[in-house]
Amino acid sequence: MYQEEIILASASPRRRELFALFKLPYRCVSTDINENQLPDENPIDYVTRLALQKGEAINAENLVLSADTIVVCEGEVLGKPTKDNEAREMLRRMRGKSHSVLTALALRQKSTGLLLQDVCHTQVLMRSYSDAEIESYIQSGDYRDKAGGYAIQHKAFHPVAAVQGCYANVMGLPLCNLTCLLQHAGIAVEVDIPQACQQHLGITCEVYPQILASCMPVSQANRWDSR
Repeated sequence: MYQEEIILASASPRRRELFALFKLPYRCVSTDINENQLPDENPIDYVTRLALQKGEAINAENLVLSADTIVVCEGEVLGKPTKDNEAREMLRRMRGKSHSVLTALALRQKSTGLLLQDVCHTQVLMRSYSDAEIESYIQSGDYRDKAGGYAIQHKAFHPVAAVQGCYANVMGLPLCNLTCLLQHAGIAVEVDIPQACQQHLGITCEVYPQILASCMPVSQANRWDSR
């Protein structure tokens, strides 16, 4: 098993929870970067840039994993609401509609020049929750530090009606895409990640065979599509 400590460039408890399923040695280091979207920057370029910059902010010889997740509704990136009114507006806007969740991954090691990247895209349909349910969820405070102002896994609110794509991606860390990156970096993944993910999250996943078969990380110098 891989013995060197991997640095997870994130303070997110959800990413920490999901990455722990790999049973690889790691430690978390939070980063502080400017997360403002640049003028005319499209969502894929935006989320990719943030993931890369988070990793670049870590000055270490270890392998560094960084990620960023965004919600795109009707062509607009919805960030992390900091106030109740912002969360309320986002949840009302997404109610009964589909939106996209994009997570960009970057796996790099400065000492070797390794850089692998990927983007995972999930389509999410929100259910027609009531205003009272929105208020109850906002009062719980769970919306904070979450792109789009919601957590797919919140059992009381359960805002999502259907998911097309990777469920873990909506939580912030697409595990099968990450499996591909780790394997391309020469790290053996000894855990059955699809099984571990489904068991841990209590879901049934039908897309993992396609993801494991098709995700092809590319270097920083190249472009990729969102599949």
